[in-house]
Amino acid sequence: MCVGCLCLSPMAVSAKTIMVLGDSISAAYGMNPEQGWVSLLQKRLNQQYPKQHKVVNASVSGETTSGALARLPKLLTTYRPDVVVIELGGNDGLRGQPPQMIAKNLGQLIQHSQKTRAKVVLLGMKIPPNYGSAYSQAFEKNYRVVSQQYKIPLLPFFLQRIAGNAQLMQQDQIHPNVKAQPILLANAYPYIKGAL
Repeated sequence: MCVGCLCLSPMAVSAKTIMVLGDSISAAYGMNPEQGWVSLLQKRLNQQYPKQHKVVNASVSGETTSGALARLPKLLTTYRPDVVVIELGGNDGLRGQPPQMIAKNLGQLIQHSQKTRAKVVLLGMKIPPNYGSAYSQAFEKNYRVVSQQYKIPLLPFFLQRIAGNAQLMQQDQIHPNVKAQPILLANAYPYIKGAL
């Protein structure tokens, strides 16, 4: 195929690197990495835009916003992503971290990414009401506030259509199982495609 011909195709999108910065939900905890939603994202992009886009999974099980903030500068330098997908905050919430600190860290993750001209997509989370409704609401509100502040797209709840469904969760009832991975991809894909 001649390279020049690509310019004529309306489907041609310039090649982009998408980096997913997440926790166990994006790190395919409890399953083979190929079964996780991030690997499914690469497969879908390969089908829609053959050899156009590369997905880097920089997710770590147990990751917090603080931990990701420490890792981010090197990741941005190494991979030079065009799109950064942030799926973080759940572990902070489960540890009862102050919502203001989580919001600050999310904001800094977004700022650092935007400084490298990357587009950012934020995948929102909710937490169980163990810490009381005031904390849960403040935690959820963080995502709306920072997405508006930095004018980035927000998926309000990454686990929509999954949370609360025992058939889509692993035995710990915290992590989505293999059957849930295509739903996670379906939830996130419109936002990621929009950033491309």
